[in-house]
Amino acid sequence: MSGIFSVPISSGIGFSHGNAWKVTRRFTVTTLRTLGMGKRTIEDKVQEEAQCLVKELKKMNGSPCDPQFIIGCAPCNVICSIILQNHFDYEDKNFLSLVEKIKECIKILSSPWSQVCNAFPLLLDYCPGSHNLFFKNCKYIKSYLLEKIKEHEESLDVTNPQDFIDYFLIQRSQESGNQQLNYTLEHLATLVIDLLLAGRDSISSTMKFALLLLMKHPNITAKVQEEIDCVIGRHRSPCMQDKNHMPYTNAMVHEVQRFIDIAPNSVVHEVTCDTKFRNYFIPKGTAVLTSLTSVLYDSKEFPNPEMFDPGHFLDGNGNFKKSDYFMPFSAGKRMCVGDSLARMELFLFLTTILQNFKLKSLVDPEDIDITPVYSGLASVPPTFQMCFIPV
Repeated sequence: MSGIFSVPISSGIGFSHGNAWKVTRRFTVTTLRTLGMGKRTIEDKVQEEAQCLVKELKKMNGSPCDPQFIIGCAPCNVICSIILQNHFDYEDKNFLSLVEKIKECIKILSSPWSQVCNAFPLLLDYCPGSHNLFFKNCKYIKSYLLEKIKEHEESLDVTNPQDFIDYFLIQRSQESGNQQLNYTLEHLATLVIDLLLAGRDSISSTMKFALLLLMKHPNITAKVQEEIDCVIGRHRSPCMQDKNHMPYTNAMVHEVQRFIDIAPNSVVHEVTCDTKFRNYFIPKGTAVLTSLTSVLYDSKEFPNPEMFDPGHFLDGNGNFKKSDYFMPFSAGKRMCVGDSLARMELFLFLTTILQNFKLKSLVDPEDIDITPVYSGLASVPPTFQMCFIPV
């Protein structure tokens, strides 16, 4: 793949292909599972981070604030705890700089200029533009991570790996002669960037859209909070077991993901053999984009898909209803490796926020604009202010 993506992130897991991608993905999925992906150990970390988030939001004392930065810190801290075994304070300067640069990268990748550069990559060499900030940020992030990797090398205990980087370094020493995957520190840094970009931004953007939608639809918010009061109450932290007893809240979270269509075209796929599709012939090796929008907004599966309605995921008795058309994490072999973590974070973060706060918009709910700033690689939520009123 050519263009703005290819220079800094042609390896890793997001935009690589062939045997290197297969081995990288297999290693990534296996290691994340070993580290507790989808298990109680990760749930404890998410619950802890949800309480840190509540603590930070309470510092606002119900005054107007732009929640985007604080909301972005929570999922970033979760993925950092898995990758780096680090939990950062929300006021840590290095952490704040890392979060901001990741946010800028996603915004640039989703901008119209980025799409132009992908079509005409020669522009990168001759034109000024946001791609230069993207490369600068990627260089900063990679430098930061290489320093962290160096620290891991110095403290590595092969009998007791602590995080994703440790597992990679151990695998690197065991597979030094294996040419399927280039086990270099550069490759590790790029792989970690992929995980940070996906693990931080998709969740934080979804949560920001969710806050806007919940303020725009106070009747839906009231039903969710009523269910929270009934099932969880105010004196214990939400847990994943609660989800089975909270069909409306579960449906709301699913509907947020369906409605916002966070990654309209997913990542690039490749046709593995000559394929006939309808009246088209697609040769082997052709890069293709899949339109997730066409599935998430299918009117046969979701009546009135342009409406935000948790009822899309409820049956006639008010029970949660699964849908094969629900694929915000893409589909196939390039489906998001962290989908189970993402589902957990969205449920626990949003439920914990609604357990502790009333959401107040600074404008009339009907005037709340949820139109994405950009909608390229990802849908970028607009900037907004709101109040978190403690309950």
